[in-house]
This record gives sequence, C-alpha cells and structure tokens, in this order.
Amino acid sequence: MTEPVPGRATSRLWAVLLAPRDIAALVALRVGLGLLITVSALRFLAYGWVDVLFVRPRFHFTYWGFDWVPALPDGWMHALFAALAVLGLCLATGLFYRVTTVLLFGAFTYVQLVDVSNYLNHYYLVSLLLGLLVFVPTHRAFSLDVLRGATPRADTLPFACTLLLRFQVTVVYVFAGLAKLTSDWLLHAQPLNIWLSARTSLPGVGPLLEQRWVAYGAAWAGFLFDTTIVAFLLSRRLRPFAYVVVLGFHAATSLLFPIGMFPVIMVTAALVFFESSWPRRVGRRLRALRHRESGPSPVVASATPMPARWHRAALGVAVAYGLLQVALPLRTHLYGGNVLWHEQGMRFSWRVMAREKNGSVTFMVRDPATGREWHVAPSQYLTRLQEREMSVQPDLILQLARHIARDFEARGHHDVEVRADARASLNGRPAEPLVDPSVDLARQVDGLAPKGWILPAPDTQPIHLRPTLRASRAPTG
Repeated sequence: MTEPVPGRATSRLWAVLLAPRDIAALVALRVGLGLLITVSALRFLAYGWVDVLFVRPRFHFTYWGFDWVPALPDGWMHALFAALAVLGLCLATGLFYRVTTVLLFGAFTYVQLVDVSNYLNHYYLVSLLLGLLVFVPTHRAFSLDVLRGATPRADTLPFACTLLLRFQVTVVYVFAGLAKLTSDWLLHAQPLNIWLSARTSLPGVGPLLEQRWVAYGAAWAGFLFDTTIVAFLLSRRLRPFAYVVVLGFHAATSLLFPIGMFPVIMVTAALVFFESSWPRRVGRRLRALRHRESGPSPVVASATPMPARWHRAALGVAVAYGLLQVALPLRTHLYGGNVLWHEQGMRFSWRVMAREKNGSVTFMVRDPATGREWHVAPSQYLTRLQEREMSVQPDLILQLARHIARDFEARGHHDVEVRADARASLNGRPAEPLVDPSVDLARQVDGLAPKGWILPAPDTQPIHLRPTLRASRAPTG
C-alpha cells in the first residue's frame, strides 16, 4: 500500500471544507437566535431584571483583566436592553447584518462583563454564537439585506461554516457531560437529589420526585445524554429520534428547574446538526399541505467563492478558536483539587448544573494603627443576589474584601487589614471554611495563579435527603 500524498490529502480537506452547502439551516439559526435575544431583552425590561441586576447594585464584581469595564447609568442600561431587542429583530430579518452582528456581539458581551455574579453558561454561549455569526454571512439569503440589494444573494455557504457552529455546540454538550463524571453526581445523585426534593409540590410528578431512585435515574440520564447526544445527532438515520430526545430532555429540565432560556437556546442550536437544506424541505411540505402539490425543488445558487489567499488564514483562525474552546474547560486541571469548591477555572468550562453550593461570609476589618476592629456584613455593599453568589466564589470574596479595604481607607483608616470568615456547603455537606481566615485579603492580588489562601475541599460525603426533607432552592443554570 502506498503512503498518501500530502498534496492530495490537503486537496481533499479543502474540498470538504469549501464544499457548498445550503445556507437555509444557518439562516434558521440566525432567525432563531435573533428572536431569542429579542425575547430575552424584553423579559429583562418587563420583569425589572435590569434594575435588580445592573442598576441597584452599588458595587459590581468584574472579570480579571476587565475591571476597566464600567456599568452604565440607569437610563443608559435600560436603553441598551431596548437596543438589544431591536438588534435581535435586525439579526432575525437579516437587516444591516454586518453592523448588527458586531453591535450585538459587543453589546451582549458588555452586559455579561458588567458583573461576574450574573454569569450563566447560556449567556456565554450566546456571546460565542454571536461572535461566530460576525464571520459567517448568513444574511446572503432570506434577508432584508438581499431584498434591498445591499448584499448579493448566495444560497450556499462553505461547509466549514456549518462545521464551526456544530463544533461549538458539541463543546457545550461534551464538557457538560464530562463535568458530571464525578462521584457526587453518579454515585450520590447530588445535587439532583437536593433539587428534586425541593420540587415535590409539583402537581402529578411531585410524589415521584421524593423517591431517591428518581434522582439517580435523572443523574445517569443527564450524564449519558450530554456525553452521547452529539454522536446521535450526527447520524443521519438516528438524527430525528435524537432531536426528539433533545426536545424532551430540555423540556423536562425547563419544567423542573428555573434555568431561564438555556433549554430554548440549546434546542435551537442543535438544529445545526440537521441537513443544511432542512428548512427548505419543511417549507415545501407545508406548501404542499396547503396547495396539495409539492412542486419542483428550488434551485440553489452557488456561494460567492472566497479568494484563495484567505483560505489558509481563515482555517488558522478557526483552528486557534477551536483550541481555545477546548483549553478553557480543561484549564481547571492545572489547579488540581475540586473545581466545584475552589472555583478556579469554573467559569467558561460548561459545568452546567454541576453543584449546589451555599455559603456565608463575614469580613473582619482591622486598623493596625489604632487596633480598632470591625465586623462587616456583605449586605452593606451587595444586593441579596450578589451576596449569594459571592459567598461561594473565592475570587469574588477577594474582590469585595479589597473593595472594603478601599472604602475604609477613604474614611481615613489607612492600610487596614481585611480577613474573611467564609464557610460553604457543597452538595449538602456540612459547612466548612472556604478561605483561610488568617490571610489579609486586602494584600492579595487576583490573577490566574493558584490561590493558596483557598482551603482544601472537605472529604466528607454529600447529603442524602429523605422524603421528609426539603431543599431551600433550585439551580439557576
């Protein structure tokens, strides 16, 4: 057998990546994502969440390296969410697409950067998808830009565009599944046992949720679903059945847990695994039902080819992006220990619904010059929602400690020391100290290096609830 010729292998790779595929499926993703953004922005305005999450807080937690991002004043923040609603409609209709996608990506990502305590996996996913759409011209068909002559019509796009979006959705599912490969999840059915025990008042299924075997069944089902669903969606023969499972799984999680728009986003994103022409086939069948005749299939025009000199550059950027998306969830292994406890590398790693964590923090402030000491409650600086998130995340505890130090120094107390009595409970375990109470947090600096002042995770077993016990709250996603 002769060795493959590198040139031929490269040619075959380019042939696959640049092969024209119907644009219709990516247009469906564009429309669905745009409508989801509009609905989400309107919900934030209607339910007063803009005030609760962005306006009322007097202090905002920032991401490392992004402490320069300011929070907008009250009126401007409301105007931003109104603009998001309008831009979502522009994306859905393909109007001013190039400007719309850039503005949407920037505005939506800005909202996430304002306060770390608002981080949710599905917001991060939407930012990533918007960033990808900046470079994927899904407005070349079924768009107002085509109707007004602002862009030439091209009913196909290179298969690489579909592969990139499929890869992004695959990363979410696979790493969400791997995050459940823990003894807490698989051997103790935690935190599902806690959450389901809090939902026993649901009509019909409530009594069933009291049974421990239901929590174990749900835990294993969630693990198997996340780790295998992409493989089934990639199978042409099994794809329709797999998508029914996707619908059922995310419908169940939406009914049982208050996890916002995440199920709807994943149901929409999973459509990228279908054949690229599926929206056209659905449209033909609907027209056939209405007119009782199918008619000929539409002619699909070829995409405008990208200049050859851009192929390698585009591939290089895509590969770099893919490596980054894989590296971010894996970075937590550099820290060792239990990421659910120390939280280093927790964000951007797709650990969806992986832990139930409660905590409490009291800060001790000491002025070395006078010897005076104060006990400071976080509620003096934070909203209730901010305090709940801060109390279980060491880097946020550090940020507030440094803010308290600055506040006291502004009152005339120089070089104050700030320590924290922080205790946390992971998956129902007894509360244990989370940070070293002897460390002066005012002198600690946040960064990517391991934080030695975070205490080791407890080695006790998680709680097993009996039917008579009830949990305090459910997950937020």
